[in-house]
Amino acid sequence: MSTFDVAVIGAGPGGYPAAIRAAQLGKRVALVEKEAFGGTCLNWGCIPTKTMIASAELYHQARHGAALGVDGSGVTFDFARMLARKNEVVKKLSGGVQQLLRGNGVEIFSGAARFEGTRRLSVHREGAEAQWLEANAIIVASGSVSAMPGFLPRHPRVMESRAFLDLTELPRNLIVLGGGVIGCEFACLAAHLGVQVTIVEMLEDILPMVDRDVRRVLRKHLEGLGIKLFTGAPLESIEADDAGVRGKYKDQAIAGDVLLVAIGRKANTESLDLPRAGIAADKRGQIAVDTSCRTSQASIFAIGDIVSGSVQLAHAATSQGIVAAEAAAGLRSRVETVVPACIFTTPEIGTVGMTEEQARQAGREVRTGIFSFAALGKAMAAGVTEGFVKWVADAASDRLLGAAAVGAHATELIAEAAVAVRNEMTAVELGRTIHCHPTMSESWMEAAHALHGTCIHAAPKRR
Repeated sequence: MSTFDVAVIGAGPGGYPAAIRAAQLGKRVALVEKEAFGGTCLNWGCIPTKTMIASAELYHQARHGAALGVDGSGVTFDFARMLARKNEVVKKLSGGVQQLLRGNGVEIFSGAARFEGTRRLSVHREGAEAQWLEANAIIVASGSVSAMPGFLPRHPRVMESRAFLDLTELPRNLIVLGGGVIGCEFACLAAHLGVQVTIVEMLEDILPMVDRDVRRVLRKHLEGLGIKLFTGAPLESIEADDAGVRGKYKDQAIAGDVLLVAIGRKANTESLDLPRAGIAADKRGQIAVDTSCRTSQASIFAIGDIVSGSVQLAHAATSQGIVAAEAAAGLRSRVETVVPACIFTTPEIGTVGMTEEQARQAGREVRTGIFSFAALGKAMAAGVTEGFVKWVADAASDRLLGAAAVGAHATELIAEAAVAVRNEMTAVELGRTIHCHPTMSESWMEAAHALHGTCIHAAPKRR
């Protein structure tokens, strides 16, 4: 039996920062990981997808560079080399996580963790004897897995995102089941490389959590890429065999070489034996926590995708991991409530805080300010005029409640908006802050002025 101050289950974007932070605070820390350092995000999610998207977008840009005086008519891509580069990036980053953990003195255990009490774990690995750990505090960061409903046929041509990233050859025709973040990102990736893509989303629109104005821009661009969008009804009568995948959307037949299932993720808690620790998960396998990520058992914390009501984002899990480690060490630490989100479609999307619809549904009187990239000098110079930024502010106090960006570099631009929303800045304060010219970030300043009708670089509204 090995004894520790803190034990962490899972080395994903929540778990390994939790382990490192606890070690920084002078605690003896154990970390249990059953598969790969960096978790789903680093190995089969955020990092590999963005690496592949970067290659696909570069190819797409080169082929459409005529407007900027660049002739890319003969450009080709090497899919095998794209995959090799993706694997190289993942390997380097995963190795870096291991080095960080060892450099901070974290003791690593390979295997699957199971609760044996509120302060005790067993670690199981095939072909080896179980190891037993005891810790004053345990942080659960076991993450999530892709949801694969039982109504889907079990066939190699029906796959989730992890399997899709392991394909050595692109399909000619791809059906994407689900118009959420994962589905839309993979659709753009495939379409840029010449794949014929069809998205089927049973809800009325893709990305329903995103501002309506943003969705409108994305839909138009996806359709411009040749992606077929079918929304408002499910894909039914799904069949799969060695010849391909078939289904029906309303009365229309849909066929493809591969079906990518992107309808969400479920908490990865089944193998933990939570009842042994006196913890009850909800029907989705998620665990309730307080503002310090503490569960109903004082010695056990939960972070990331397994937390009830959590946003399934890597950076949210990282923030929660640090909070949990600090709380486990006896410090007062609370979870951040303002969480920005980024979507790596083409065009990119960044959001933070409330959408206009959410603010109005909450009974707030709001003002909005939008500034189009088509009127922005840097965007025109770079040939990236599609999209805009948008502020949502409380009409009475002028406090910035939320923001959205769609277009080039939106996933970077949203950081400024997150700072403003978190710190309860007003539109006037943001608008008075000098922004460098020419930059994409000037758009936030212009949109803040637009909220009050004082935008310099936009035509005045007709009275």
